[in-house]
Amino acid sequence: MGMMEGKAVLVTGAGRGVGRGIALEMAKAGAAVVVNDLGVSLTGEGQEGPSPAEQVVEEIRAMGGKAVASHDSVADWEGGVAMVKAAIDNFGRIDGVVNNAGNLRDLFFHKMGPDDFDAVLAVHLKGSFNTSRAAAPYFKEQGSGAYVHMTSTAGLIGNFGQANYASAKMGIVGLSKSIAIDMQRFGVRSNAVAPFAWTRMIDSIPTDTPEQQKRVEGLKKLDANKIAPFVVALTSDEAKDVTGQIFGVRNNEIYLFSQPRPIRTAHTSDGWTPETVTERVFDQFRNDFYPLHRSGDVFTWDPC
Repeated sequence: MGMMEGKAVLVTGAGRGVGRGIALEMAKAGAAVVVNDLGVSLTGEGQEGPSPAEQVVEEIRAMGGKAVASHDSVADWEGGVAMVKAAIDNFGRIDGVVNNAGNLRDLFFHKMGPDDFDAVLAVHLKGSFNTSRAAAPYFKEQGSGAYVHMTSTAGLIGNFGQANYASAKMGIVGLSKSIAIDMQRFGVRSNAVAPFAWTRMIDSIPTDTPEQQKRVEGLKKLDANKIAPFVVALTSDEAKDVTGQIFGVRNNEIYLFSQPRPIRTAHTSDGWTPETVTERVFDQFRNDFYPLHRSGDVFTWDPC
């Protein structure tokens, strides 16, 4: 008996990369899986050959598992409802939602248009809301359920040219925490995971300079399938007391990320003016200001 035996799980963006690994690992653990994938390009446009979702479904069935394909878009409310309904119609229940679907439209901020911004938020943030909200009534009624939302160090720490992506990924952190707070009384859990993995999502990174080439070579060591065991464990009943957290998985390393809390305070009994703020507060706080780090500045060691 696997730890997900008798459960049904929706995994979005499950046709390739991290999502595919999660869907296969869920099936190995005994879960029936709704494999959702649009099968489109990285920017969300056009079909790319045979359905990746159907291919993963066939892999799961070949190993003796249960799975169905979904080609709905997470960016549409109706799509989110349809893929949750696919779990109910085919497996009679839904116990987990893994919000993994994503897209990229990387541009420096001064070149980013509103369409580039909206397209990324529609898939990552609104998409995570759509599927999560569609599953919420079922979770509430049965008194159990688990959400796993994919965030990113692009938002948690920072990266060049990803204002849209970083905004969406930080929004997901807030969404996950809010779900955890609102649905705790129903036995429902919600956590965020930042996956480190070499997938087509980061395959577009330029390699024009020696520094960029070195970075890409390091990223290629990040195995997309290494994310799956942690996600399965997090979704299982064995993690029933784990909720509202932010994790990271980087090959064989697992991280628990901090969450924003006050670290310094300034007070005056006279009330602040703009002048006294500039005279006293900034200098008092300056030693604890965070530098403009990017993800690579923090994770400087090779993945193990």
